[in-house]
Amino acid sequence: MSIKGLNNFIREPSTIIRALNKIGMLKWIPDEKYIKWRYFIEFRKKLNLDNPTTFNEKIQWLKLHDRNDKYTKLVDKLEVRDFVKSKVGSDYLVPLLGAWDNVNEIDWNSLPKEFVIKCTHDSGGLIICTDKNKLDIKKAKKKIQRSLSVNYYYSGREWPYKNVQPRIIAEKLLEQRDYQELRDYRFFCFHGEPKFVAVDFSINDKNKTRRNLYDMDWKLLPAEISYPRELNIKLIKPQKFEQMIDLSRRLSEGIPHVRIDFYYVNNEIIFGEMTFYHQGVLSKINPESFNHKLGDLIKISEIQ
Repeated sequence: MSIKGLNNFIREPSTIIRALNKIGMLKWIPDEKYIKWRYFIEFRKKLNLDNPTTFNEKIQWLKLHDRNDKYTKLVDKLEVRDFVKSKVGSDYLVPLLGAWDNVNEIDWNSLPKEFVIKCTHDSGGLIICTDKNKLDIKKAKKKIQRSLSVNYYYSGREWPYKNVQPRIIAEKLLEQRDYQELRDYRFFCFHGEPKFVAVDFSINDKNKTRRNLYDMDWKLLPAEISYPRELNIKLIKPQKFEQMIDLSRRLSEGIPHVRIDFYYVNNEIIFGEMTFYHQGVLSKINPESFNHKLGDLIKISEIQ
């Protein structure tokens, strides 16, 4: 590692924590203590779990107290397909090309020229293939195998991931006909009601990523979560935005908080995933009043 890389490693505590989690060094820490520790490292203040008020505080509280068994299936990238099909129909699902328990079972010959491979239990084992003839299969298998060996739960103590069966799936590669950046629309839902949607720009370059937040009337909100706003690009409201709102409402029914993600590809709505703890609930939210406003939307008294 270079001196510059070493300095970045030392300055960024999350990098150190991820490295320690990969080798299982932090598994022994009880969930509540770990969550408080991570929160303090990220925000340099104590986490209030006795009387949580902000969005970040209340979602951390939900990690410990809202442990519904069905959440495990909803974060499983294979199992959630059945849930989506039962709630809104299969028309919104990315075509499934295959599912396997280990890398040696993958039938590479049966896959088309373009596809996406991902693990069902995390967000790291992703392979985007635009030309199978140029794919380094040996390298891809190593990446997938590394991902299969990691229990995603330990990184942020996001309880639903603890018992997800690690598997591999292949799906059709989604591409815009106009070659614009593939965007996903992340609906933040509270007690079954979508309240705002996050849309990212320049998602393939974290140093340039911008994130706009829109309300349900497609008005740009004066707030930020993790990334600054993109004010130089006017994103047109999707023609089927109202339909996405309705789908979000139906998929989030009965859940205190969940993020419902959709891709909008060639004027078609495609389900992405369900996320209960946006960025592990360690996002920097500005202004702080917005953090409190979102916190007010979560009624933990209805869960206790």
